[in-house]
Amino acid sequence: MKNYQMYINGSWLDAKSGARAEVLNPSTEEVIATVANGDETDAELAMSAAVAAQKQWRKLPARKRAEKLYELVAEIKANRDFLAELLVQEQGKLLKVARMEVDVTCSFIEYACEWARHIEGDIVESDNPDEHIWIHKVPRGVVVAITAWNFPLALAGRKIGPALVAGNAIIVKPTTETPLATLELAKLADKVGLPKGLLNVVTGPGRSLGDALVRHPKTAMVSMTGSTPAGQAIVRAASDNLAHVQLELGGKAPFIVLDDANIDAAVDAALNSKFDNCGQVCTCNERLYVHEAIYTEFMDKLLAKVKAIKVGDPMNEDSDMGPKVSAKELANMEAMVAKAIEEGATLVTGGKRLSGEEFEKGYWFEPTVFTDVTQEMSLVHEEIFGPILPVVKFTEFDEVINYANDSEYGLSAMIFTDRIKLVMDLVNDLECGEIYVNRGHGEQHQGFHNGYKLSGSGGEDGKYGFEQYLEKKTFYVDFSK
Repeated sequence: MKNYQMYINGSWLDAKSGARAEVLNPSTEEVIATVANGDETDAELAMSAAVAAQKQWRKLPARKRAEKLYELVAEIKANRDFLAELLVQEQGKLLKVARMEVDVTCSFIEYACEWARHIEGDIVESDNPDEHIWIHKVPRGVVVAITAWNFPLALAGRKIGPALVAGNAIIVKPTTETPLATLELAKLADKVGLPKGLLNVVTGPGRSLGDALVRHPKTAMVSMTGSTPAGQAIVRAASDNLAHVQLELGGKAPFIVLDDANIDAAVDAALNSKFDNCGQVCTCNERLYVHEAIYTEFMDKLLAKVKAIKVGDPMNEDSDMGPKVSAKELANMEAMVAKAIEEGATLVTGGKRLSGEEFEKGYWFEPTVFTDVTQEMSLVHEEIFGPILPVVKFTEFDEVINYANDSEYGLSAMIFTDRIKLVMDLVNDLECGEIYVNRGHGEQHQGFHNGYKLSGSGGEDGKYGFEQYLEKKTFYVDFSK
C-alpha cells in the first residue's frame, strides 16, 4: 500500500492538518493507498505557487509550451501499463478500457499541443482614421480543474493540455475515490521538468479544499466535470469573484431507435453505450426508446446480448463489465430497482447484486433491463449512472422527441434512422448539445462536448473548447501621431 502526498510547487507535501483518506479497490474493498486529505490551508499554498509560475510560463511562446507537454506525453506512453493497472485498481474499469483511457489522456494533450500555432486574434477596422483595433487572445491565469471519478486520468489530460498550452497554470483536484493515477501523472510532470508550481495536484474533500480553490480571488477559471449538484455549488462559490466557470455535468441521454433503423447495428450500439464502464459514462444510453413496429425483434436481440454480458475481475481480458465504483453507488442501484418495481416497471433481467465466491467482496451489480416503462417513471428522469436500462415503446417521431426533451438534462442523445430529414429536424428540435446518428456514444477531440440545461455550460474539446482557456484583450491603437 502506498501513502501519497500532494504535489504543490514541485514538491510532495502532506496536508498541513496531517489528515489522510483511504482509497479502496472497488473489486475487493481492500485499501490500496492513502492520500493527503487537504483543506483551505493547502489550497492557499497551491494557489500561491500557481500564480507565481504562471507569470513566467505565459511569457514562453505557445510552441515552446507545447514542446514541454509533448515530453510529458512521451512519459505517459512509457508508463501505459502501470497507469492502466492503477486505474483498474482505483476505479474498477476493465483493463482494456483503462488502457484506452491512458491513450486518450495522451491524445487529449497532443490535440491541445496542436493549437500552439493557432492562437489567433483579430485586427478590426476602426471608425476613426489612422486607428486599428487589435483583439488579442491571452491566458486567463490560474485554472482550477476538478475531475470526476469515472475517467480520472483522461479528464485530467483533457483540462491540463489546453490550460497549459494556452499559457495558464493549473491546480487539479481529483475525486477522493480515484486520485491515484492523477497523482502519478504529477510524478511524470515532475520528471520531465515542468516548471515548479505550473501543475499542482491536490487531494481532499470538495466541501473544504475544492470550495477554497473555487472561491479564491486568484482563480481565473474553473473547469469541472462531475455531478449537477456539485456544479451548481461551484457556480455559487465562484460568483463572488466572477471566475469563468466551465462545467460538464450529469446526463440522461435518450437512445432513439426508429422503425427504419438497422436493428443489429442499433442493438450493438445500445448495448455498448449502456454498459460501457459499468454504465458510468456521462453520455451513456440512459433511456432507450424503441419504435413499436420493431420493438419485439429489437428487444429479443438486445436481451440475449445483455444476458451474455460477463461480469467479473476487470483485470481479466474475457470480462465484459466490472464493479460499480463504491458502496454508495451500489446502494443507489438497489434503490432505483426497488423504486422502478414499485412504480410498475417490469424487471426482465438482472436487478440485484451478484452473488457467489467471486463476488463476496466488491461492488458488483447485474446488467439490468426494465420494460413496460412509461415516460413519467423515475428511471426515465433520474440519472442512473450504472448498468440499469429502462426501455420505452413509442409510436410517432414527434412523440419520441417530446419524450427526449422531457428532461432537466441535455448532454447527449443517440438516434438510429436512415431518414436524413428527421436527422436535420433534430438541429432545431432536440434539446441537447451532442447528437450521435447511427452510432453509439464516444466524442472526438476535434468536436465540441457541450451540455444544455442542467448538463453544464462552456463545453470542452475542439477549437471552441480550447478558446475557453483564453481571455480576450482589446487595443485601440492610434498611429496618426
